[in-house]
Amino acid sequence: MWASTSAGVVASSDPGQILVLGSAHVVDLAGPIRARLNSVPLQAIALELDPERAGVLEDPAQRAARPRPSVPPLIRLWGLLQRRLGQQLGQGAGGEMRAAAGFARERQLPVFLIDDPFDQTIRRLLAALSPNERLRLLAGAVLGLVIPVRTVKRELDHYSEAPEEYTEQIRANFPSVAHILIDERNEHMAGRLEEMWRRGLRHIAVVVGDAHVPGLAEALRRRQLPVETVSFGELRSPATAP
Repeated sequence: MWASTSAGVVASSDPGQILVLGSAHVVDLAGPIRARLNSVPLQAIALELDPERAGVLEDPAQRAARPRPSVPPLIRLWGLLQRRLGQQLGQGAGGEMRAAAGFARERQLPVFLIDDPFDQTIRRLLAALSPNERLRLLAGAVLGLVIPVRTVKRELDHYSEAPEEYTEQIRANFPSVAHILIDERNEHMAGRLEEMWRRGLRHIAVVVGDAHVPGLAEALRRRQLPVETVSFGELRSPATAP
């Protein structure tokens, strides 16, 4: 399903555009994402994944077959929480990535995996976390494992209405998380998209977690690349479907 290709594309006079789609990794957005992808000309699709995570999404058995003793319990707990919510709210965690990759396969489009390697990101995060951040993350993960799904859905509704408020809360309560998991990765992903653009790819769709959308779009605009964004709230609302 996945391909991290470096094949070049001949540039045309079309100015092109990078379409950034915001998702929630535990919510089923396969239909809306496919509809958006189908509505625009495309030369490539980029995903907020690295090869390791892409392999696990393609074949979940790899998670059991390749145990990761180096991953701290806190990170394992958050991974368990994401899988639980994904199973209860959609097609499982990462369903939107599988949908985009499947669309690319059907259209014979190259798929680029533009995120940082998981191990590197986790090492940077754990080195940066303060003791208070560690405790808050642990408490949040434990609470998330027992909180009713209807409460999660209600919070997703609130997030859809005011995503900037949630991002501000993350920055206030978890500054290291915001810097490592959002800001740094935005810059790295923007750099990889710029490289694709310079090689001649002028119509690219990017699927990322919604918290990345504003910062990634800004990083691309700083690089003077044309960007259109579609937020999680817009994808989730049938009224805004193309």
